[in-house]
Amino acid sequence: VTGGSSGIGKCIAIECYKQGAFITLIARDENKLLQTKKEIEKYSVNDKQVVLCISVDVSKDYEQVENVLKQAQEKLGPVDMLVNCAGTSVTGKFEDIEVNSFERLMAVNYLGSVYPSRAVIATMKERRMGRIVFVSSQAGQLGLFGYTAYSPTKFALRGLAEALQMEVKPYNIYITVAYPPDTDTPGFAEESKTKPLETKLISETSSVCQAEQVARVIVKDAIQGNFNSSVGSDGYMLSILTSGMSPVTSITEGLQQVVCMGIFRIIGLFYLGSFDSIVRRCMMQREKSESVDKTE
Repeated sequence: VTGGSSGIGKCIAIECYKQGAFITLIARDENKLLQTKKEIEKYSVNDKQVVLCISVDVSKDYEQVENVLKQAQEKLGPVDMLVNCAGTSVTGKFEDIEVNSFERLMAVNYLGSVYPSRAVIATMKERRMGRIVFVSSQAGQLGLFGYTAYSPTKFALRGLAEALQMEVKPYNIYITVAYPPDTDTPGFAEESKTKPLETKLISETSSVCQAEQVARVIVKDAIQGNFNSSVGSDGYMLSILTSGMSPVTSITEGLQQVVCMGIFRIIGLFYLGSFDSIVRRCMMQREKSESVDKTE
């Protein structure tokens, strides 16, 4: 589990550990990794289970990522499931976000998933089995005000997942893309400090989920080999609306998409209208307060 020292990644690791898995946690902060290791070990179901910690930046040096994953496989055996959960966020108006933030987010959120996946895929193909999970976001299905740096990196994971799934399906390897909503994590709390007003108001139109709940859904979908993993009714609607040419797990799933697409599109247009209305109101209030300041 990359990004496994906190948030959704940590909860996914706990969920898998409860099911008897051997866990490798990958993150940058060694102290946080060791704290998380102790926390996860409380949930052991047998004496043989192991939690291995690796401190590395998965977004910088592919060879280093490849080496540490090779070492992990030598210690714990081949990777059955890779969960790419390392990610970060920056919010703000397009022209206010520093250019290097666009580069950093693409490195962490996209390449930080490419590198570990690239490092394990050959072994999975040899074994004719494996699961790879990409943790995207609902902001990877729908571009929203304030997320011009973040959304594209999460959209990119969808393209990677679709292309990779077509390549590896004959080898009995299944890809899952998870689209969690706003989730109560340290990263979300940090992001909320700098969110533009428009982004906050749009976010408030849906509730904040608990990381444990999101983790349970992602693990279940990954084990079942589902391509899409969504949480709650809003998540289900978005997964139908953005299904496009993505693979389906069953005929039933495909039929649900066909039947529900039209009505969900109508509901989605109402949502978009309300979001546009929020942005317009905020702009008008800002202009009004600026004109008052000038007259004073």
